[in-house]
Amino acid sequence: MKKSTMNDPFEQARTKHGYAQVSDQDDPVTMILGLKDVRKCAHNWQTFQSGAVPGRIVVPSEVNIRSTRQIPFEVDPPLHKDFRSLLDPWFKRPLQPEYQQQLNEQISCLVDSALNGNNIVEIIEDFALVLQSRALTLLLNTPIEESELWISWGTHVFRSEGEALDGAKAAILYDYIDAQIDKAIAAPSGDLYSTLLAAEVNGKKLTKEEIKGVIILTFSGGRDTVINAVSNTIAYFSEHPESLQRLRDEPEIRSRSIEEFIRYFSPLTHMGRVATEDTQVCEHAVKADSRISLCWASANRDATVFENPNEVVLDRKMNPHVGFGFSHHNCLGATHARQILNTLIKVLCEKVATIDFIDCEENIEHWDDFKRKVGYHSLNVKFNPA
Repeated sequence: MKKSTMNDPFEQARTKHGYAQVSDQDDPVTMILGLKDVRKCAHNWQTFQSGAVPGRIVVPSEVNIRSTRQIPFEVDPPLHKDFRSLLDPWFKRPLQPEYQQQLNEQISCLVDSALNGNNIVEIIEDFALVLQSRALTLLLNTPIEESELWISWGTHVFRSEGEALDGAKAAILYDYIDAQIDKAIAAPSGDLYSTLLAAEVNGKKLTKEEIKGVIILTFSGGRDTVINAVSNTIAYFSEHPESLQRLRDEPEIRSRSIEEFIRYFSPLTHMGRVATEDTQVCEHAVKADSRISLCWASANRDATVFENPNEVVLDRKMNPHVGFGFSHHNCLGATHARQILNTLIKVLCEKVATIDFIDCEENIEHWDDFKRKVGYHSLNVKFNPA
C-alpha cells in the first residue's frame, strides 16, 4: 500500500449499521456514517444543535479549555444567518485577483525555496505550516511578519506535545487575540479585527467576546485542516506522478481535482451536534443532551453515492462531498482553502516535474476501535524542478 493512501476505517460499520458509538473524554458520542444521514442531521438544526455549551460540539471536545463561543460555528439559526451575512463578504475575498496574486507569490516563494539546493524538505513544519500561516495573513489582512509568531506555535494551536488538548497553549492564542483586538480599538486599520469592531449584527455592535469568537474560529478552524490538505496533496503527487502530469496537461480539470482531494483526504474527520430531544438516527436511539458526530470522512467514502470511493478520480463529475461540512454550517473558510489548493497545484505544475517521497511519520486518530489516518506528523520529500 502506498504511503499516501488514506484508509476508510468506518466502511464496515457504515454498511452494517449506518452508525457507531465511541467515547470522547468519557462522553458517549453516536457517529453518523452514511452521506444521506449526515446531510440530513446537519440540516436539522432544531434537533441537532450547534449552539450548545461552547466547545462541546467539537470532537474531541474543547469544553475544558475554551469558554468563548466560536462564531458562527457555535450559533444556530436565525442568529447564525445574521453573522454569516456579515462575515461571508470578507471570507469571499480569496476570489479577488489581487488576493490570488499575493497568494501565488507566497506559494511560489515557498516552492522556489524547496527547489533551491536540491534538498530534502520536511513538509509539515517547514512547508505546510509556513504556507498556512502566511496565507492567513491575507485572510486577516495583517502584515506577513505576524506569521512568524504563528509558525512558532506549531501545527496545532490547542495541542502541544502529543495529542492531548492543552489549556495553557490555548491561552497563548486567546491572550494574543485579546491584545490584537485592543490594538485595533486603539488604532483601527483595514484588518479583520477593525472590520468586526465597526460592524453591527441586528443593529448592535459586536461585543469583544463575539469578535474573539470569530477570530478563534479563523485561527483554529483552518490550521490543521489546511496543513493536512496541503501535505496530503503533496504526498499523493509524490507517489502518483502521473496525476501531477495530468493536471499539468489538463488545467481544465484542476477545480474538480481539488474537490476530489477534499473528498478523499477529508482533512477534518467529524464535527459534533447536541441533541435537543430524544430522537432516532438510523433506527438508533439518541438521548436528549447527548452528542452525535457528523462523520464527514465516513460520508465521503459512501459507496452508495460515490463510485470507486477509495480511489482518487481527478475528474470526478458527481461529487457531493461534505469535506467542508453541509447546510447552514458549511465551512466559512472554504473559499480560502480552495484557493490555497488551486494555487499550490498551479505552482507545482509550473515549477515541479516530480516529487520524491523520502519518509514519513503518519498521524493516526484513534476513536475506540476506529483508527483513521488524517495526515502526517512528519513528511520528507524532494522536489525535482521542471
